[in-house]
Amino acid sequence: MNMIKLGLVLAAYAVASCFCLAIVNNITAPVILQHQSDKVGATLKVVFSDADSFVPVTDFSNEGGTATIDALYIAKKGDKVTGAVTQITGATYDKATILVGQDLKGTVTGVQFLELSDSPGFGQKAKDPNYKTSSGKTFYEQFTGKKAAEGFKVGDTFEAVSGATITSKGVAVLLTEATSTAGSYLAEKHGGTKIK
Repeated sequence: MNMIKLGLVLAAYAVASCFCLAIVNNITAPVILQHQSDKVGATLKVVFSDADSFVPVTDFSNEGGTATIDALYIAKKGDKVTGAVTQITGATYDKATILVGQDLKGTVTGVQFLELSDSPGFGQKAKDPNYKTSSGKTFYEQFTGKKAAEGFKVGDTFEAVSGATITSKGVAVLLTEATSTAGSYLAEKHGGTKIK
């Protein structure tokens, strides 16, 4: 009899705990979602500073791509579409996730690493704000202002990270696929320049 009573008491505590957790979740979930949305918006603004809002889209295509397009956002200033930001993940020496902003003419507005799991001391320099190329810019800053149509070729259109050629070539593939996907979407839906 004591076992049944103990079981019922434990069940009552479990029900009460679940009820309390459900109430807390209903109160905090909208706040957490807003915080996450604000954080994403702030990160997107880093690579597309001229935009004042970003709208996620899902009707894009990345056919034949070797990387994964995690998200595509349309960048807007007021009601006017001014470009796009692509979040892409793919192989470098190991793996990277980057944000790539571009305007309607296919000019890169900024690049930011969200994740990079390459070798410390070599590949990690690609996202290091203290590592500078010969131009005095960080590895990722050198892409701002580049025309996507000119391509991303190590040693030709951009400077590789010293000692990390594989990482640099991987980033070039990510940039190519990100700008191609966003460029095609912008050309089809918003009159942007298609990247060939």
